Formats: sequence, C-alpha cells, structure tokens
Amino acid sequence: MAASPGPVTAPPKPTWEPKQQETTYPWLRPTIRIRLTLLYGGMFLIAGILLLSIIYMLAAQALHDAGGGLVFQVSGTNVRISSDTCPQLGSALNNSQLNEAIKDCTASQRQHALDSLLNRALLALVGLSIIAFAFGYAMAGRVLSPLGRITRTARRVAGTDLTRRIELDGPDDELKELADTFDEMLDRLERAFTAQQRFVGNASHELRTPLAINRTLLEVHLSDPGAPMELQQLGKTLLATNERSEQLVEGLLLLARSDNQIVERKPVDLAEVADRAIDQARTEAADKGVEIRGERVPAVVQGNGVLLERIALNLVQNAVRYNVAEGGWVEVTTELQHGQAVLLVTNTGPVVPAYEIDNLFEPFRRLRTERTGSDKGVGLGLSIARSVARAHGGRIIAEPREGGGLVMRVTLPV
Repeated sequence: MAASPGPVTAPPKPTWEPKQQETTYPWLRPTIRIRLTLLYGGMFLIAGILLLSIIYMLAAQALHDAGGGLVFQVSGTNVRISSDTCPQLGSALNNSQLNEAIKDCTASQRQHALDSLLNRALLALVGLSIIAFAFGYAMAGRVLSPLGRITRTARRVAGTDLTRRIELDGPDDELKELADTFDEMLDRLERAFTAQQRFVGNASHELRTPLAINRTLLEVHLSDPGAPMELQQLGKTLLATNERSEQLVEGLLLLARSDNQIVERKPVDLAEVADRAIDQARTEAADKGVEIRGERVPAVVQGNGVLLERIALNLVQNAVRYNVAEGGWVEVTTELQHGQAVLLVTNTGPVVPAYEIDNLFEPFRRLRTERTGSDKGVGLGLSIARSVARAHGGRIIAEPREGGGLVMRVTLPV
C-alpha cells in the first residue's frame, strides 16, 4: 500500500459494500401460504362459476321447454279472467289476445325465476368462496407447518446452536425427506465445527509454544554482553522474524475464531474501545509524525470487547502506517446513527483507486505490494476487522477519501 502521495484527484467513490436485503414493502411479498390459499380459493371460485353457469343454462332451458307450446281456448259468455301476477289477462278480448298475454306473463315469470336463482346462487357462491379461502388458508398452514419447523431450526442453527435437530415425525413424504436431509447436514456441520475448534485449540498451543521458546532463547543470547557484534545482529534479525511469525499465527487464529457468530455478548462502549486502540497506536503515530484526533461519543453495543478492540486497533494502525510522510493525520470518531453504532476512521495517505478497495479486505493482500513486500504488517488486519464485524452482525465499508487516504466505516447494531 506504500505509494508516494501527490495532488492527484481521488477516483470516484467506493466499490465495496455488502449486499443489503431489500425490505421495501415487505407486507406485499406473497408468501407460499398466501399463494397456496389463492390457488385453492381460486380453483374453487372458478369451479363454482362454471357450475353456476351450467345450472343457469340448464334451468333456463328447462323452463323454456316446460312453458312452450301452451295454447288456451276460452268459450262462453260473461267469462272473466283475472290474475294478480298477470293483470294484463283481464284486458284480453279474445283467445288470441289471451294466449299472447299468457305468453308474455310466462316469459316474465320465467325471467324473474332465473334472476332470483342467479342472485341467490351468487350470494351462496360468495359465502362458500369466503369459507373456501379460509379453509384453504388453514390447510396451507397445516401443509407448510413442517417447513416452518425447518425454518425455525435453521434460525437456531444460524445462532451457532448446532445441536438442534428437526426430527420431523409423520408420513414418509417429500417434507420428511427434506427434514431428514437437513438433519444429516447438521450432523456433518457439527462434526466439522467441532473438528475446527479442536484444530484451532491444538494449533494455538503447538504453534505458540515453539515460537515462545525461540523468542526466549534469542532474548537470552542477546542479553549476553560478551556476544560478538555479528551474533547480536543475527539475533536481532531472527527475533524480528520470530515476532512477525507470532503476529501471523495470532492473526490467523483470531481470524478463524471471529468467522463465527459471537455467542456471549456483553455491553461494550465503542468510544472506550477506540480510546484504548488509540493509546496503543499513539507511540507509533508520534514516531511517524501523524496526528490522531476526533471526538468519540459513547455508543454501547452488545458484543465481545476484545474482538471489537481488535477492529479499532487494526483500523487505527493501518491509518497510521499507510499515511503521508509529513503533516499526516488520523481522525477517529464514534457516534450513533439510525439505531446503529458507527466507528469512523479517516486518514490522509496515498490515493487509493476505487477498484482496489475489494483487495484490501482479502487475507495477505496489500495495495501494490507483494505478500512479503512490506514490514508494516502481515496482511490480515482488514480481513480480521471484516470477520469480527460480520460476527457481531455489522459491516465495514471502505471509501477512498478526496485527496488521498481512506474512510473506514464500521456499523454495528445497538
């Protein structure tokens, strides 16, 4: 990441930011249960409309056939015909007018009967559709209940509780097969995580012990005033190499541990964490002529204080080490924004292209340098910071600063 500073205009803004889940209008997102309910109810509604149409046409045809071809003949004198439902019968003067009035009256009564049938059938269809949708919703919930159980178990597992199992009872169908497959996957994951934890513990002991022994032996030999100058110089070189190896081992072990969720959480003030990190980096900053400034507002989060301090320390150390030769500064602030705690580390430094931002968060990657091409660190600082932030349910964003340097923003849930 070492490059000579210059008045080059900083490239456009950022590239690296974790993908956020869309939460716009979540109530409009149709769930599987809603879709199944609409499917069940829609099929019933379509079937009811078709059945109603068939009944209506058959009833109309039956009424037409039953009332057709009737002819009345009335003979005699002083005959009076009247009807409350067909008042026009009383005005008929002959058989022709009488039959025409009866035909009109029959057609009117037939249409009235069909309209009444249609109205009542529609009301019945609406009522039955409501019942069908409610029944479909209940049945969809019953059918999907095993999926809900699988989802709840997966959420508990996401909280690092790998001992949970679904153990779904019932018929040997597709859902039970899915649950059994998920249980088998959890068994393999639990064994893998157990093996990883055992490996980290063993590696921590096996790697630290010989390095500590080497450091002790080198320090003992260097403390000998009668040792030749060449031997002392060689001892200092070996001691620096050993120290670098210890940093690398500590960084790898911390990276392995921080990739998981934090189980035990305690209240941690980001302002206090940032102050401790600044105290540790102040001597190095004074040697390089870098000013550390900024206001830190109390921002309490739930998490692991040691790991959160590692985030702040890595960011502050990087900001101090990758700075300008003269007149450099680092600004460290903490604040609360929109229900989240924010740690902001801004520094002067060389211009960082936006397309290089992603590489900064990869292990053993530095800007324009090889893996072993710098003595400023082991190339794990930002990787550890990102892993720790993710383990706390937060994120870290890097942005190029106008005029050179970086703006590192860490957001954590309160």
